[in-house]
Amino acid sequence: MLKREFLKSAACVSVLGSASGAWAQAWPSKPIKLIVPFIPGSAPDVIARGLAERLTGALGQSVVIENRGGAGGNIGLEAIARAAPDGYTLGLGTSSLSINPALYRKVAFDPLADFTPIHLTYAMPHCLIVQADSPYRSVSDLVRALKANPGKFNYASGGNGSGAHLCAELFKATAGVDVVHVPYRGAPEIITAVIGGSALMGFPTLSTAVPPVRSGKIRALGVTGPKGNPALPGVPSVADTLPGFEVVSWFGLLAPAKFPADMARRIDQEVQKALGDSSFREKVQSDGTEIIGMGSADFPAYLRQDLQKWRRVVEISGAKVD
Repeated sequence: MLKREFLKSAACVSVLGSASGAWAQAWPSKPIKLIVPFIPGSAPDVIARGLAERLTGALGQSVVIENRGGAGGNIGLEAIARAAPDGYTLGLGTSSLSINPALYRKVAFDPLADFTPIHLTYAMPHCLIVQADSPYRSVSDLVRALKANPGKFNYASGGNGSGAHLCAELFKATAGVDVVHVPYRGAPEIITAVIGGSALMGFPTLSTAVPPVRSGKIRALGVTGPKGNPALPGVPSVADTLPGFEVVSWFGLLAPAKFPADMARRIDQEVQKALGDSSFREKVQSDGTEIIGMGSADFPAYLRQDLQKWRRVVEISGAKVD
C-alpha cells in the first residue's frame, strides 16, 4: 500500500516537473519589451537597438524598444523597476542608475533593491565638442576663453542629471571656469545646439559625436576617457590638459527585481555569445564604444562600487537637480 502511494506521488512530481520544464522552455512565447530611459537617436537608444536585434534572433521573439525619456533617465528607470518580473520586460541601464541617487534629492527607485542586473555590456567616453569653425582648437584654448569670460557662454546637455550634464559640471570644477547650463531632451540636441551656436560647447557621448565630427559638422577637442579613442584618431584625452578628469558612461541590461533566474541566465548567455562574435564586436566598437562583457555574477558588485564613485563625483562637481 505504502509502495503504491509512493509511486503515485513520484508520478505526480514527475508530471509537475515536466510541466515546469515545458513552461520554462516555452519562454519567450511573445515579444519582449526593452525600456530605454532616453529618447530615440541617443547613444543608449542606438546601443539598445543593436542588442535588441541580436536578442531577437537568439530568442526567437521580437525584442521591442520602448523609449521612456525624461528626468535624466529617472522616468524610464522607474518604469523598469515597476514592471512585472514575468520575463517580458527588460531595461537598458546606464550610468544614470549610479548617478541619479546622488544627483537628485529623491528618486523613485532603489538602484540595488529594485533591479536584477543581467549583463554590463559597454562603456562609453564622452566628447568635448565645439562648432566646426570655432576659434578654439584645443582644450587649453577653450579653458583660457572661459576663464576670461565667466558666465558669458553656454553649454548644452542632454537634460538635468544626464551624463553630459555631470561631465560638464565636473569639467567646470576641474578647470575652474563658469559656463551656463542649458538642458535639452537628449544627446542629439547637444549636437544641434552647438552647430547652431545656441551653445558654445557640450559633452555628448562619443558614439553620438563621432558621425558629425567625421563629417566636419563639429570639432572634437578631447575625449573624457583616460586616453584617446581609436574612433577619433588624433583627438587627445581631456585629462592631458586637466589631469584627473575622467568620465566614462556604462550601459547594461537590467530587469525588474525578482526576475526569473533561469531567464536572466539565458539572456546573459546570449549577450555573451554576441560579444564573442568578431563581426558584432567590430560593429559595436566602430563608434568608440568599449566592450566590457561583465556577466550577472559580477555586475551587482560593479554597480555598488559605481554608486560610491559617482557620489564622490557629484560632491566634487557640486551639481544638484531638484
